[in-house]
Amino acid sequence: MLQSRSPQRPDDLLLEVEATGAEGVAAAVATARAAGRDWAAAPALERSSVLTAAAEALAGAAGEVTELMVREVGKPVSEAAAETARGVGILRYYAQQTLDPDGETYPGPGPAALLLSRRRPRGVAGLITPWNFPVAIPLWKAAPALAYGNGVVLKPASEATALALRLAEALSPALPEGLFQVVPGGATTGTALIEHADCVSFTGSVEVGRQVVMAATGRGIPCQAEMGGLNASIVLPDADPGRAAATIAGAAMGYAGQKCTATSRVIVVGDPAPFTEALVAAVEGLPVGDPAEQRTVVGPVINEPARAAVLEAAGQAAAAGGRTLTGGRAGDGAGWFVAPTLVDRLPPDARLAQEEVFGPIAVVLPAADEDEAVAVANGVRYGLVGAVFTRDLDRALTVAARLDTGLIRVNAPTSGVDYLAPFGGEKDSSFGPREQGKAAREFYTSTRTITVLPEGS
Repeated sequence: MLQSRSPQRPDDLLLEVEATGAEGVAAAVATARAAGRDWAAAPALERSSVLTAAAEALAGAAGEVTELMVREVGKPVSEAAAETARGVGILRYYAQQTLDPDGETYPGPGPAALLLSRRRPRGVAGLITPWNFPVAIPLWKAAPALAYGNGVVLKPASEATALALRLAEALSPALPEGLFQVVPGGATTGTALIEHADCVSFTGSVEVGRQVVMAATGRGIPCQAEMGGLNASIVLPDADPGRAAATIAGAAMGYAGQKCTATSRVIVVGDPAPFTEALVAAVEGLPVGDPAEQRTVVGPVINEPARAAVLEAAGQAAAAGGRTLTGGRAGDGAGWFVAPTLVDRLPPDARLAQEEVFGPIAVVLPAADEDEAVAVANGVRYGLVGAVFTRDLDRALTVAARLDTGLIRVNAPTSGVDYLAPFGGEKDSSFGPREQGKAAREFYTSTRTITVLPEGS
């Protein structure tokens, strides 16, 4: 039996539901596949109209979905509202992508012959999604899958089960019956989904992602896995310390640091003291508390093990010689709150500077020059996002060109992505094609090449 509880009020039980077993998953995939046959055959204009209607349905339920997001996963209400609006935007965007050209023509073997390629859907897309973006991530996977003619079966993280079911409820009046299925459950449910789907898109940890990749590729089906990040923000000496500190503080600690794109390492070129002082002040100025309050930036972490992991990481850093600049303790209240934590005086190979914690904790690392800063930034197994702060465009471009990350941001937070642009990382952060934007078509469709010759040629 799955339970979903509010992280700010652990005695608040939102949902208790049976996990979907292997037979239930097989039935859900069969239902989505049957509905998908007619959906794939529908004209592009019809699919576009349906996705537009789905966007309007979600927009109509935005207030309720936002409130549920705050309650179930502890996302600050301002971020939760923005995520719901983003979900609406994603659906509208892919409603238009259905009208893009669905293939290409090539020079044929004769002037009257045709040689062309056409895109066709995979079949049923199995989506395995995390709790931290419970609307945006399922939709940035489901919307392109649907736009290009696939059925969808979503296995959400158990901590966001109520939101996944509410999302399906909101979209169901617009979508053909059976096309979008939700299968609540844990690892066993996810494994069953991989065994039956025609392609699998996963977002989560590196360890689980590797298992998903192995299982999917073992079946010979396309797989896409977006995994962890240990993102670095490099601060060059000419950067405005106040502006850079405010941006990095929000990127590191917003939503209690529970984003794969959060800043985990701050690499300061030159004397780190002035910038570190500004960063500490910026972090300590972030409002911490009830995520339902409009001013809150840092709410609780998702559960008790997550809080224990942050406190353990802070303790290990201190034991290894690190200095706790702020935080390093449990927060106030009955929920799973942790004080935003900054640590310095650790080497780049310290555990905190090498392994993702997924909470409101970051390490400040000094670098003598740009070469050392780039080496430290690249010296981890992750490669999702890198940021550079400087007023010098030449230096920004030079440093950015050397970062081993899928996303590079200049004078901007590592957190946050644009759904119209490709998203993904390097090294252990990603496997398979990029997500979002027009790049999504590469994953959710396959190409067939067609030759047409005049009769008798």
